[in-house]
Amino acid sequence: MSQQTPYIFDATTADFDQSVIEASFNKPVLVDFWAEWCAPCKALMPMLQGIAESYQGELLLAKVNCDIEQDIVARFGIRSLPTVVLFKDGQPVDGFAGAQPESAVRALLEPHVQMPPPAASDPFEQAQALFDEGRFADAEAALVVMLTEDNSNAKALILYARCLTERGELGEAQTVLDAVKSDEHKAALAGAKAQIKFLGLARDLPDAADLKARLAQNPQDDEAVYQLAIQQLARQQYEAALEALLKLFIRNRSYGEGLPHKTLLQVFELLGNDHPLVTAYRRKVFAALY
Repeated sequence: MSQQTPYIFDATTADFDQSVIEASFNKPVLVDFWAEWCAPCKALMPMLQGIAESYQGELLLAKVNCDIEQDIVARFGIRSLPTVVLFKDGQPVDGFAGAQPESAVRALLEPHVQMPPPAASDPFEQAQALFDEGRFADAEAALVVMLTEDNSNAKALILYARCLTERGELGEAQTVLDAVKSDEHKAALAGAKAQIKFLGLARDLPDAADLKARLAQNPQDDEAVYQLAIQQLARQQYEAALEALLKLFIRNRSYGEGLPHKTLLQVFELLGNDHPLVTAYRRKVFAALY
C-alpha cells in the first residue's frame, strides 16, 4: 500500500497542513483515509492511484494511515473506512465513504480537476488536443510558439485562426487565414473560413430568443428558421442547426437562392468528413436530393 510518485504520497500529522492544505491551493488533493485491516481500502487504493496517475500531476493523492495518524482522523471526524475527501483551495469540497466504482470517482473529480490532454507525438497534435478539449487559450499559446519557428506552417495557421475566432477576433483570424498559401489543407481552411462567416453573420441577426418567438407564432417563417440556424452555428449547436437547415432545404430549397443547401455544405466543411453529424446529414441531404 506504499506506492509513491511525485503526486502520490503518504500524509502524516506532521506534514498534513503543508502537503495537503497548502498544496491544495495549487492542485486539488484527494485524501484517502485507510487502514491495513480494511479490505475495501485495499481494493480502492490501486484504483485511486491509477486515477491520480491518469491526471499526470494535475491531481495529488495523499494517503492517511488511520491506525497511525489518529490526530488527523480526529481532526476531520473520520468515522468509517475507506473515506476519501477532495481538498481544493484549503478546504474539503467533496468526498465519499465506502467503496465506489471508478466512474463515480471520476465524476466526482470532473468539476474540480482538469484532465491533461493525451500525449501527442508533435507540438501540433498537442495544440489540436488542447483545442478539441476547449482549452483555446492553451492551444493558442502552443501555436504561437510553433509559428514563431515557422510562420508558413499552414495547419498551424489554420488552427491558430480557429483559436482567434473562438475569442471573437474575427478580423485577425481572417487575416491569418488569408496568409495560408498551401493547397494541402483545403478542407480545414474552408471549415475555418465557414466558422468566421457564421459568427460574423450572427452578429447582425436578431438574437436567438427573438427568433424562437417568431417561430412560435409562425413555424413556417423561413427567414427566422435560417437566421436561428446561423445563431446556433455561431454557438456550436451543430445538430440543431443541421436539422433546421435540412428541414428548410426540404420545404423550400430555393430559399435565398439555395442558402440552406450551401450552408449545409459549409457546416460539413467546418466539422470535417469524419464527424458523425456530417456522415448522418450527408446521407439525409442525398436522400432529399434524390
